[in-house]
Amino acid sequence: MAAPNERLTRQYRRAEVAEPTYSELGATASGRAMPPGYHHLHRRVRVGEGNEAFHDARITVFTWGMQRQAGLTVYPVDSPPKEGHTVLVVTQLGPLRVTAPCRVIWTVDEPNEAGFGYATLPGHPERGEEAFLVERDTQNQVWAVVRAFSRPATWYSRLGAPVARRVQNRVTRDYLRAF
Repeated sequence: MAAPNERLTRQYRRAEVAEPTYSELGATASGRAMPPGYHHLHRRVRVGEGNEAFHDARITVFTWGMQRQAGLTVYPVDSPPKEGHTVLVVTQLGPLRVTAPCRVIWTVDEPNEAGFGYATLPGHPERGEEAFLVERDTQNQVWAVVRAFSRPATWYSRLGAPVARRVQNRVTRDYLRAF
């Protein structure tokens, strides 16, 4: 049996050459209407006010702090979210380990908005996209935003769709607690 890091390395190499599992790439970037036929998620939580709050939240997003706060592991560990980079997001659910291959398909790093979106790749239990952003509004309030659209991609995610939605909602709450 291969060691966990060897398995991750093999999975990562396969994911690097894979194409996203859906055609609506980038739909989370603008917050425009999400594509039909998917479960949609949009959460926005105020995390502070002013330059320091925005700076700290931006660092959290660009160091995978939201994912880590939710108890997820990102592989490779030191790979910041940059457009075109492939990552494995690993979830441990009791004895079950789920590895979700993703590719960062867009990033934004502006004075009042920072974040990224990633696409699912083959082997991910879902099909779709998820975005992680921080925004500063005209009143200098800082907001954390998670937007996603998804649908089951595997037999086990279809079978467990109601449970998967509850897990997604819990993980999203944990993402937002990172701030």
